[in-house]
Amino acid sequence: MKEQDSNDRRKFLQTLAGLTTGIMVPLSCQSKANETGKATTQLASFESPTVLAPQRDRLGELLPQRKLGKTGETVTMLGLGGAHIARMSESEAHKTIETALEGGVRFFDNAEQYGNGLAEERYGMFLSPEYRDVAYIMTKTRATNAKVAQQHLEDSLRRMKTDYIDLWQIHSVTSPNDVDKRLENGVLEFVQKAQAEGKIRHYGFTGHRDYNAHQRMLEQAADVMQTCQMPINVFDPNYKSFINNVLPKLVENNIAPLAMKTLANGGFFGGTTHFKSGDKPRIVPSALSVEEALHFVWSLPVSVLITGPDHAEMLQEKIDLAKSFTTYSETDRQTLVKRVADFDGGTVEYYKA
Repeated sequence: MKEQDSNDRRKFLQTLAGLTTGIMVPLSCQSKANETGKATTQLASFESPTVLAPQRDRLGELLPQRKLGKTGETVTMLGLGGAHIARMSESEAHKTIETALEGGVRFFDNAEQYGNGLAEERYGMFLSPEYRDVAYIMTKTRATNAKVAQQHLEDSLRRMKTDYIDLWQIHSVTSPNDVDKRLENGVLEFVQKAQAEGKIRHYGFTGHRDYNAHQRMLEQAADVMQTCQMPINVFDPNYKSFINNVLPKLVENNIAPLAMKTLANGGFFGGTTHFKSGDKPRIVPSALSVEEALHFVWSLPVSVLITGPDHAEMLQEKIDLAKSFTTYSETDRQTLVKRVADFDGGTVEYYKA
């Protein structure tokens, strides 16, 4: 790694302790005493001795919540990813959604293309009918013009059996040119129209390939964007970094960061293709544990970590890690980033290559 890149990474990560405090909600998410010998630190936002009782709804206790940027909303620190819901059997998808709800998860991710609409249909089967009042549902559109965006929205509402979507995102921007074309073709204008009509409550954008696309969207629409979903993981500062190049701008503009690919979409397990694990060098367990990887992400100023489990048991593991979360100090974070720095970026975060 070049010395300047290393210095830039260190300089930014040193600022994150202060940034993270502003996004936390002082409920039941204060740091716990260190019982494992792992270096941790108290969240600065909990210097006040007053700690409120855990939030509950009609289903029970929620996971700790965080602020969702300028929306005024709070969301659970863990969210269920919708793409994997389409890949499961129907019974396992049902079980996974129930596991999320029982575990205090209230943020539910999806997108119109997941399983050609199957993931949204399963939310319509297992989430909306009984739990719409407690679920914060997000879905996305890959539309490149307003007409297609309108069709995607109508289809998403129908499939998920709901009259409104809590968060609708312009999905998978790939380059500055891609952003420019979507804006020129009226996608954002239609999104804002849908919000005015009450069909969506909040909106944002996503992408996983090129941070330059995110920077262009922020140049054009930072004043109106409310959320931004992107890869955030312990390896990211070493390779085409969203953390270094986008996250500061989100915090500055009070746009909620939504963390995805927190285990590099299988790349931490030697994966080389979407949803697959392979025989490439593995960050987990060779250099990090899953706990270290996810607690690193939660130590940054992110509103929600969206996880894509293969089955209900895998989701339960992430719920347990959310419940055991303690904030990593700046020194802790630097140690973890340095520990994975020698891995190959194009292999680990192959979706950026």
